[in-house]
Amino acid sequence: MHEEVELTQAEAEELATRACLAAGADPSSTRSLVNATLSAALYGPATLGFPHMVDYLNSFREGRIKGDPTPTLTRPFPAFFVSDADKGIAQLGFDLAFQGLVEAARNLGVAVFTQTNSYTAGELGYYVRRLAEEGFVGLAATNANAMVVAKAGGPAVYSTNPMAFGFPLGDHSLPLIIDQASSATAYVNIVAAASEGRPIPEGWAVDENGMDTRDPAKALTGALLPFGGRKGANVALLVEMLSAGLSGGPWSLDTPDFRSGEASPAVGLTVIAVMPGPAGDDRVGRAHKQALRLQDHGVFIPGVDGIPFPRPSSQGLKMPRSVFEAICGFFSA
Repeated sequence: MHEEVELTQAEAEELATRACLAAGADPSSTRSLVNATLSAALYGPATLGFPHMVDYLNSFREGRIKGDPTPTLTRPFPAFFVSDADKGIAQLGFDLAFQGLVEAARNLGVAVFTQTNSYTAGELGYYVRRLAEEGFVGLAATNANAMVVAKAGGPAVYSTNPMAFGFPLGDHSLPLIIDQASSATAYVNIVAAASEGRPIPEGWAVDENGMDTRDPAKALTGALLPFGGRKGANVALLVEMLSAGLSGGPWSLDTPDFRSGEASPAVGLTVIAVMPGPAGDDRVGRAHKQALRLQDHGVFIPGVDGIPFPRPSSQGLKMPRSVFEAICGFFSA
């Protein structure tokens, strides 16, 4: 077992804020990233909370993220918002467009946000969870640098190309959130396995020679496999078109590594907000009943796991000590 550090939510927020500012993020970027990190830590996969923040902090320091960006937002159609993140974090551009996106979706029934020129999007479930909190169904897609082969033995052509879907289930209930990669596993899971020295399941990745491997270190120099073979590769292509294609951002084949070098990945992100039916139809209540019905049948409903929503501020957060010390290192040196 790895030693963990437990913090109150206020302490975790202060820790993240100090580290972001020390790493070179301006106050606006800091606030957006801290909010997204806390949301992931509270409701999303543990690896996409504070452990992934270390990637952001390193990227601020090493120049892959612009610390003081000036995102621009245009609206070429009434329900279509186009953002250029100016090499900053994806969450900041989304925050700046969020109110307009919500208002457009409420008035028109559907609205689209698409963005290019940002660092990787982080926990993709965060974007649709934000929409679900406002009562909207959400769909999000993003890409990054190529690390997934379309078939075993082939070259890496896609990122893990995740997509996320959210459906609100009413007040005081977590929304249904599906957030998954097009690859057999998320890249952060390979990184975590490598850092902990544990093998990965067969079928997750290949080594640099295109051979199946259970060694995460060899997987990091090789490539990930798509889930479900060709069908997973098709989903990766769908996400590629929604994110890079719709936003005008770089294809995964042309995207710099988000964990090394000085170049911004400049990737694409697309988020779609949809009203769940006209007023009075209570499609949300109907969906909640169906989720409970499926649970009675033994079906796992992602995101609906008994966690109070919102979680009480008195409930603490845990993170590996190694992650805590890495974050502290940005402002204690």
